[in-house]
Amino acid sequence: MRPHRYSFLLRPVAAVLATLGLAACAPEPADSFSGYVEGDIVFIGPTEAGRVSALAVEEGSVVKSGDVVARVEDDLQVADRDAAAAQLKEAEARLADARAPLQRPEEIAVLDAAEHRAAAALDQSRLDLDRQKALVPKGASSQANLDAAQHQFDQNQAALDEARKRIAAAGIAARTHAIDAAEQAVSAARATLAAAQVRLDRRTLKAPTNGPVQTVYYRVGELVPEGRPVVSILPPGLVKVRFFVPEQVLPNVALGSRVTVTCDGCPSTTAKIFFISAQAEYTPPVIYSREERSKLVYLVEARPDDPAKARPGQPVNVALGATP
Repeated sequence: MRPHRYSFLLRPVAAVLATLGLAACAPEPADSFSGYVEGDIVFIGPTEAGRVSALAVEEGSVVKSGDVVARVEDDLQVADRDAAAAQLKEAEARLADARAPLQRPEEIAVLDAAEHRAAAALDQSRLDLDRQKALVPKGASSQANLDAAQHQFDQNQAALDEARKRIAAAGIAARTHAIDAAEQAVSAARATLAAAQVRLDRRTLKAPTNGPVQTVYYRVGELVPEGRPVVSILPPGLVKVRFFVPEQVLPNVALGSRVTVTCDGCPSTTAKIFFISAQAEYTPPVIYSREERSKLVYLVEARPDDPAKARPGQPVNVALGATP
């Protein structure tokens, strides 16, 4: 029986698949491990919900720390800031009143005039008293006139003392506890204003670090829920290579040592190990062990010397030791 014509077509395919299977199952070098690149993304968004009013970047833009990336509508925050500023002015005015004298300058001027009038009346009564004291012994005046002059002098002396005490009381400020309360009100108003200003400043979203913009999640006019990011940035210093080494190789891995990282179709680069897991875990399903007995592996992370050559999600091969 003549073989079916499709069988001739399947033989080359089967041979290719067999070759690929052998290649996939071929053991890796003893000092080489599979891994991947990962990046710790920085998300930038408002702390309060609001609509995006301006967008200053797009995906792929490179920003520097402090650059404005977006703005969120701030009408309510501006109103809160203005209200807090008005409350602070009111509290400062109350404090000034508490520290000021109890009487106004015009009222103190009236008290000064009363003092001058009392002093003049006292001088007059003193002259009358001295005259009566001189006339009574000579019989030119009676004892009753002397007593009346003495009584008038005492009254004018008391009136002058009262006028002077009124002037002294008018210059006294409010009681201590009233001033303390006014000072506390000013401090509270200043704190409220500072908090309102912080809320307003946060409506302008700024990049906390350098790096390229990875994703823009919301556009101008869209409502951003509380806690959701508008833009994400990948700082170069937060790119890392993650790979797993079996327990037998762990003694050869040390913090600070360098590894060589390669990938398909890209130049090799070096990286510095900065983290070694203290706990073992089972071999991930996407990473195949060279030996059946290697069931436990340890996570190792390294920072690439040239982060631009490493892209998050990219599979890589990691070899212990840096290639000169």
